[in-house]
Amino acid sequence: MNLHEYQAKALFQQYAIPVPRFSVIDQAEQAVATANELGGTRWVAKAQVHAGGRGKAGGVRVIDDINALQAFASQLIGSRLVTHQTGADGQPIHRVLIEQPCDIARELYLGALVDRKRECVVFMASAAGGMDIEEVARTEPDKILTVAINPAAGLQGYQSRQLAFGLGLGQQLKAFNQIMSALYRLFIENDVSLVEINPLVVTRAGELLAIDAKINIDDNGLYRQKAIQVLRDTTQEDEKESRAREHDLNYISLDGDIACMVNGAGLAMATMDIIKLHGGEPANFLDVGGGTTAARVAEAFKLIVSDNKVKAILVNIFGGIVRCDLIAEGIIQAVKEVDMSVPVVVRLEGTNVEQGKKMLAESGLAILAADDLDDAAKQAVQAARG
Repeated sequence: MNLHEYQAKALFQQYAIPVPRFSVIDQAEQAVATANELGGTRWVAKAQVHAGGRGKAGGVRVIDDINALQAFASQLIGSRLVTHQTGADGQPIHRVLIEQPCDIARELYLGALVDRKRECVVFMASAAGGMDIEEVARTEPDKILTVAINPAAGLQGYQSRQLAFGLGLGQQLKAFNQIMSALYRLFIENDVSLVEINPLVVTRAGELLAIDAKINIDDNGLYRQKAIQVLRDTTQEDEKESRAREHDLNYISLDGDIACMVNGAGLAMATMDIIKLHGGEPANFLDVGGGTTAARVAEAFKLIVSDNKVKAILVNIFGGIVRCDLIAEGIIQAVKEVDMSVPVVVRLEGTNVEQGKKMLAESGLAILAADDLDDAAKQAVQAARG
């Protein structure tokens, strides 16, 4: 789950991480009053979407005229912002963050993420802040400083100092240590999977300030984070993925035309691999889970057919925890309920497999049975090609 910048900055404030004075509006008419409340004669207006590259796409602007500020807010709210991370359709803008600009002397990068290979939280820092940090890491990896945090010991003072000295911070050493300590507590206490400050600026007055804020929350820990759950903005997410979440389905939309419905993440990945092996392209990753029901299978089918680029459906079920006859019941129910205009290839294996195959064969529906996964993939690719 991703947070908007204004939500992340509000969380920063709870942990005493310094950010500029800001406010967020959802109507352009609020811009003038907000600017007057913030004070000053210049303001920064930022479109609030779940995507990077907002500045290059025209979603961020420094404005020194209050009427121009309202006009810019009016231009943004209700529109869609297209960046290099959003795709051609862009993301809808419902809110605009307005904040006071600051006098920047240096731009730094500071972030933390879960390093699954090292099985710990890793802090990253770079003096090349304000830039595409992924590009910096690719072309100039020596500019990225890292420290790995032992989960038993937690963040140590020497690790903060190591990054501070690497960034050339002397006067700001104490403030940087406080920010890193606060970020680590925020990370652990809120089940964060990624936090970034880009840029973390040194002002001409010598202060550290988080100009931007990005936070991703681990979905697996959301059940512990009731206050954060309500911050989810489903308008920024794929509609089908949001619907899948409501039914406890693990769904990710892809660009191909062969839809997959599988029980088990590993089996789902293997199914997508074998589709590609035979020249096809998967339209989605869909894991209905090991303990699925006929009703969830039906919902999964409805989800799949809502994607108009799908030309064939491959169902690959291994009946271990769930019986094949229950899966067959769900498939039959779904095909009857949904206006199914694409071929459906089904491969069943496991508990009550013969009973499940018999139910499908006697259903009178246009369902193609497969003997094994290889045969199922070949049939699905052929069906998608017409």
